[in-house]
Amino acid sequence: MATQTTATRATPGRLTFLQVTIALQTLALAFQAATSGMLLSSALGAMLHDVGSRVMYGASMLYVLAAVLAWRPGGGSPRPVLYASGFLVLASLQVVLGIAHMPSLHVPLGVLMCTLSVLALARSIPRRPVG
Repeated sequence: MATQTTATRATPGRLTFLQVTIALQTLALAFQAATSGMLLSSALGAMLHDVGSRVMYGASMLYVLAAVLAWRPGGGSPRPVLYASGFLVLASLQVVLGIAHMPSLHVPLGVLMCTLSVLALARSIPRRPVG
């Protein structure tokens, strides 16, 4: 029977590396949503959106790394690795669509990614018993 180490197990009041990377990814996506409107109106918005895309992609890669580290040595579930890898595929597609200037696909995919990242973050937070 595999047991989780203290490095991958959530303890009250402490965040795991996996939770931090999901939060970073979610914040990067929220930043991208905010700068997408600025992108249309100013050169600064375009630069911020471009820089944010690189941060978001890096955060997605870090999420994969954190999921693998939580799974392999800690004996956790491989499910987060699948989620993180799928998200990296979506992030790659998002970058390609952005470079190709295809907003009709880029914007809805961005909304989907932001929603999925918020859901992943919510799932990573341990629930406290009521009462």
